[in-house]
Amino acid sequence: MALSTAFTKLFGVQHPIALAPMGGSAGGALTAAVSRGGGLGLLGSGNGERDWLARELAVVAEQTTEPWGIGFLTWQIGIDAVEHALQHNPVAVMLSFGDPSPFAERIRRAGAALIIQVTDLEEARRAVDLGADVIVAQGSESGGHGARHGRSTLPFVPVVVDLAAPVPVLAAGGIADGRGLAAALVLGAAGALIGTRFQATAEALVSPSVSTAIIQARGEDTERNSILDIARSSPWPRKYTARTLGHPFLDEWRGRETELTTDPQARHAYQVALAQGDIPLLPVWAGEAVDLINDLPSAADLVNSLATQAEDALARAGKG
Repeated sequence: MALSTAFTKLFGVQHPIALAPMGGSAGGALTAAVSRGGGLGLLGSGNGERDWLARELAVVAEQTTEPWGIGFLTWQIGIDAVEHALQHNPVAVMLSFGDPSPFAERIRRAGAALIIQVTDLEEARRAVDLGADVIVAQGSESGGHGARHGRSTLPFVPVVVDLAAPVPVLAAGGIADGRGLAAALVLGAAGALIGTRFQATAEALVSPSVSTAIIQARGEDTERNSILDIARSSPWPRKYTARTLGHPFLDEWRGRETELTTDPQARHAYQVALAQGDIPLLPVWAGEAVDLINDLPSAADLVNSLATQAEDALARAGKG
């Protein structure tokens, strides 16, 4: 049973699976591997840093001829980053966390599909009004950044599907195996955008310690917080927090965000602890589905495995 959806037809890919463009870790090798596996790889350029982007775009070009795209943190970029990426002819550009309107028309003029990630219904309505080709409905179970007051994937996705129709919607948040992909399809989504599961793959741009932490973690080990953004002086918009694994600084400052914001000595102590190697360089971004991750496969193999699992799950449920 082939999982053909509006998403697979739009991009000419085999499976309704997209790589979440995780800033820094979804590099060229991971992007290319997901695309070779039959999904849509999305390069995680984050703030569009020019040197990183040039290096990883070259890797994508070397390693795949299949469709691929790129994602940006909308609040953190300028039009120059989008222009630079469009010169490399991605099939899609994904915009997340911020106002996508300054970039939408330029992306369309270049012939790339516009993917907009949304975390609430106000953002979803704006994405529809802007003419998004694909909308990603991100539930609060997701790893990394998301809505401070978000909604769970299960109830959020079908609401966005109904609001956005006929625009295809991808489900995101708490999806780490084929059963989660199957559930997304049953909810009316045209596929799934998957992040944490792809962090634990051979091609992810993460340290071995991060992969190991994800494999060993449980869902209850994750926590949505703004503490680590404040400590790192990372100026994320207030409406977005991040789901991470546990962290010593988080234990020390939990519930004291305002105090931390106004305490430069505490933030300096964080930097000193980093320099001394007492705490990890970056938080481990991870979603609630980490319990389902127990190996470190090739991303291309993982895409096919997820699709096969979803097909089996749908067949058992009588949905095939």
